Amino acid sequence: MAESLASMNNLLILCLAFVSGFIIMSIELLGGRILAPYFGSSIFVWGSIITVFMLSLSLGYLIGGKLSLRNPSLKLHGSFFMLAAFLLIPLILFGNQIMEALFLVIEDPRYGSLIVSMLLFFLPTAVLGMIAPYSVRLLVIDSNHSGHVAGTLYFVSTMGSALGTLATSFYLVLWFEVNQILITMGLILFLSGMLAIFSNKTFHANKAALDIS
Repeated sequence: MAESLASMNNLLILCLAFVSGFIIMSIELLGGRILAPYFGSSIFVWGSIITVFMLSLSLGYLIGGKLSLRNPSLKLHGSFFMLAAFLLIPLILFGNQIMEALFLVIEDPRYGSLIVSMLLFFLPTAVLGMIAPYSVRLLVIDSNHSGHVAGTLYFVSTMGSALGTLATSFYLVLWFEVNQILITMGLILFLSGMLAIFSNKTFHANKAALDIS
């Protein structure tokens, strides 16, 4: 029974990794749409967006790896998703005001787009970056299989990123407004976090019951 519960948790972790990969790339693509009315869609803007996402993800990987050393649990794992959802709120509510204010101060599209990208995307993307290394730690039971586990996890996450790229660029931006997409992603992140936290409680409750019996 405990092994079955652990397998279900592992499947959940892989599914959550897919979701995080999907949303990271979707937000990155939407970044071009968000900045375009103020800073255009030149290579300068895309260079700024890609740089910010790479920096924020690298910091997220580092922090997530360090946090995974301290009693890793699905509860904390789920909190990453919920925190990322909340960090999308400023982008949704105040994104236009922030861009307009900076556009009036910084005319150069290179530095204006870079600073705006930092303000709007850095924190939520960094938190999303924490998910991958933390997920690896949750999945690894035997260190001899750590490479296989990491490869599987990053395969699933990257497949999510690929699908997120295609879905967003081919369909979502045609069917919905940017804020509608962001709100939906925030809700998905929040519900994913709640699912992980609930699964953590269920797993430990059932495991305790099995130990007593």
